[in-house]
Amino acid sequence: MRFLPLITILLAVQLVAGCEFQPHMKSTSPAEEPAESPSETPLGADQCPPVETVVCAEPEVKVVERVIERKFEKVVEVPVAKDKLVLGSEELFTVEPGGVRLLALIDTGAATCSLSVEEMKPFERDGSDWVRFRLPNGDDAEPVTIELPIARHVRVARPGFERQRRPVVAMSLTVGEVTHMVEVNLVERGDFDFPLLVGRNFLKDAAVVDVSRKQVQGKPQLPSFSK
Repeated sequence: MRFLPLITILLAVQLVAGCEFQPHMKSTSPAEEPAESPSETPLGADQCPPVETVVCAEPEVKVVERVIERKFEKVVEVPVAKDKLVLGSEELFTVEPGGVRLLALIDTGAATCSLSVEEMKPFERDGSDWVRFRLPNGDDAEPVTIELPIARHVRVARPGFERQRRPVVAMSLTVGEVTHMVEVNLVERGDFDFPLLVGRNFLKDAAVVDVSRKQVQGKPQLPSFSK
């Protein structure tokens, strides 16, 4: 009876060892085996799907055509307002007092008109400053002597010369059929081709200048009260 436990242990060890060497298989009948779906069947090398070529879409490119149209300049005459004169670069003016006709240069760069005179002498009359001067009246006529009150004095700078202090007087200038009373500064000079320079104080709001033309207005017509 002492060997009974030992035999029992040996039998148990053999049973355990026998189970380890037997494969663990689940017995299934042919009816119970699941059918293989065609999609799960592995494909052979000759049954691989064809290779598809992937073509990337090209980016859209917009071509902008820029056309530059060249045009030639065309000179167009623009009508001038009826209430303004058209003056050339040179015009004939009549100066009053004196009634002297002079060839004037239209100078848009000058602020005031300027008149060349001879024998200019300031003097005092009734407590006011006056000036006496002579104005040439053509080659054959005698110079005209004029006396006028001095309104003020201005300093004028000329390139290459010292600044001059000039008296300013009020005079009547006529071109064409238009007469304006304006301030004129007086200067003794004989080196200029034009005895009268017409500045912006006469031209402002009254005339436009066409530098390509000369003596557009012709001979000045004095107002009726001056005749």
